[in-house]
Amino acid sequence: FSIQNFDICTLFWSTLVLGFSYRSGNNITFMFNLSVVTEQIKVLVRRGDNATLPCRLNRSSQTSFDSSEMRVKWTKLPQHSSEETFVLVSVGIYRKTYGTFNHRVYLQEADENDASLIITNVTLDDYGNYKCEVISGLDDSTNVVSLELEGVVFPYSPRLGRYNLNYHDAATACLEQDAVVASFDQLFDAWVAGLDWCNAGWLSDGSVQYPITTPREPCGGKNTVAGVRSYGQRDKDQARYDVFCFTSDYRGRFYFLIHPSKLTYKEAVQACKNDGAEIAKVGQIYAAWKLLGFDRCDAGWLADGSVRYPISNPRRNCSPTEAAVRFVGFPDKKLKLYGVYCFKASK
Repeated sequence: FSIQNFDICTLFWSTLVLGFSYRSGNNITFMFNLSVVTEQIKVLVRRGDNATLPCRLNRSSQTSFDSSEMRVKWTKLPQHSSEETFVLVSVGIYRKTYGTFNHRVYLQEADENDASLIITNVTLDDYGNYKCEVISGLDDSTNVVSLELEGVVFPYSPRLGRYNLNYHDAATACLEQDAVVASFDQLFDAWVAGLDWCNAGWLSDGSVQYPITTPREPCGGKNTVAGVRSYGQRDKDQARYDVFCFTSDYRGRFYFLIHPSKLTYKEAVQACKNDGAEIAKVGQIYAAWKLLGFDRCDAGWLADGSVRYPISNPRRNCSPTEAAVRFVGFPDKKLKLYGVYCFKASK
């Protein structure tokens, strides 16, 4: 028997008529006593962690139950499309995993009622809602769990300047900075935490929005209320804006390289290589600042050619009014005016 050869519909519905039933004379009575419960609605982890999405069977103690006939199906619900993504399918002792989840997911099975899903080495793309569906005979029950990542949203525009990215360029720009395009929920949470940014940027649903905590001109007007302002859906090919990226924890070491002299961009890249590392990305400096409290008042080159520095403890001559990743700009790469931030990945 090979589960790979099963058609999904066949896998789940071919034996429905076997159901929960018992005979009384010539009659068949069906018993619907199965439900699925979750201990928590949201699971919060960092990238690289293992996540357990709870799902337990709640069934009548009087119900006769054959675990070999039970089907468990985990899917990821679509954020911006119409189709669910298969994650894991289980029939009795047989398992099948799918796509990017292949070899990364399995059922916890702490007991006969446990259908919880364990996702190992959580990635940024794993963020979203997951549906647990359990089928036994004619009994079918589902529940949804949200997987959220602890991380940081940051606005991004390239060297070309403000409003130069269509949606596809924006997605690539975030990916190149060790991040993904932020969702509306992630941007909203960042706004609640105090993010204030006047430039509009793409979000993962194809909308363009920006967060304002202090209403002012020309950011919607002084007499408007604070909030996440929306331009609505925009043409992903033709419209051009900045982008809001989201990143989470990393597996490695982010650091400012101690070097006897200031560096050009090319020298900065080579200096990190000489130290067994690579020049750090914008997402990594934001993650180090937000999640680890990294604080350094030295401006340094990053992989995209920008120069920035992270301040967790505001002070004069560094960032006197707020904790922030300070942006110096995209200077001429031939200037020997800055240090460099490096990143050394864990083996």
